[in-house]
Amino acid sequence: MKIAILGADGYLGWPTAVNLAFKKNKLLLIDNYVKRRLMTNFNKKPLVLSPKLDKKVKYLKSHGCQVNYENIDCCNYDKLYNSLKKFKPDAVIHYAELPSAPYSMIGEKEAWLTLQNNLRSTFNLVWCVKAINKNCHIIKLGTMGEYGTPNIDIEEGWINVKHNNRNQKFMYPRQASSLYHTSKIMDTDLLWFYVRMYDLRVTDLMQGPVYGVLDNEFMSNNNLQNTYSYDDIFGTVLNRFIVQAVAGMPLTIYGSGNQIRGYINIKDSLKCIDLALNNPPKAGKLNINNQFTEQFSVNQLAKKVKSALKEINISAEIKKIINPRKEKEKHYYNAKNTNLLKLGLKPRLLTNKEIIKLANYVIGYKKKINKNIIKPKTKWV
Repeated sequence: MKIAILGADGYLGWPTAVNLAFKKNKLLLIDNYVKRRLMTNFNKKPLVLSPKLDKKVKYLKSHGCQVNYENIDCCNYDKLYNSLKKFKPDAVIHYAELPSAPYSMIGEKEAWLTLQNNLRSTFNLVWCVKAINKNCHIIKLGTMGEYGTPNIDIEEGWINVKHNNRNQKFMYPRQASSLYHTSKIMDTDLLWFYVRMYDLRVTDLMQGPVYGVLDNEFMSNNNLQNTYSYDDIFGTVLNRFIVQAVAGMPLTIYGSGNQIRGYINIKDSLKCIDLALNNPPKAGKLNINNQFTEQFSVNQLAKKVKSALKEINISAEIKKIINPRKEKEKHYYNAKNTNLLKLGLKPRLLTNKEIIKLANYVIGYKKKINKNIIKPKTKWV
């Protein structure tokens, strides 16, 4: 296929590019490094910082991959349109959004930039596809955080409603707990509107918190690993727990620790992208897949890390701190995730072996750990 990847420099974007490039696809990678700039501005240096895309693309080309990179802000419609019109993609994978709930809650400037970047990039992509080729398959990374924590089972995108003896299928109600997640709800609404109006083909992947690294031979041998963040703004919870344990710090749990979410290994995230690419929706259809493999409370997650790391003589303490977020800390949570399983996903579960493997990776960069960037500094209220 000819595939464009927007936000190709990121934690998921770069591994996706490597995965698809070595499967003989022709790729166009697009990024303007906005997340790198924000991380620099907030002094949130990652544990592992991957080189920029222009350098990484040279390595891919030296291995026979068909891949090019363009430095484009996806909020610039004309530049994005001209690039996609020239490339003529069969599919576009949309990662080009600011992926941080804490960042979106810092203040007015950060809140507006989150809305502006995320909605404008999605809007521009839709209009480019509508104008260039309506058969182009849009794959957008959504988030399970769109659903919130309702007191009923979370279906995969849609729910049948019976009211006054009449029935209709509606998009499942969303109720986000941060402005970032609210922007993702708006993304979904935008996509659904244009699918209905113009018969576009869209897959929206509602991903839970992702963890791990893609450590294939090409990336490891050339020092091209994906960026590994563990700070309070851009890090994800399991990646942070592993860093804290390796650094001899307590695993900090926000609030009660009873908050339940669906988690996924980054390698399974890439498999889900493959499955989406190979199973495009029909014209005028929006596929929504809940992209996670296991559900844990934060307490359960911390205990799993503590238990696993005992096997390599790392003694991890668990400590609860005041929750900086406004969220339900005790709630019902039962989300469905059968669509991707039916398509062939075989989950990589969070075993002791997986946790130890990730810890050994982090140990290799232990000297780079900055303990001062982990404590949460953004409060929702």
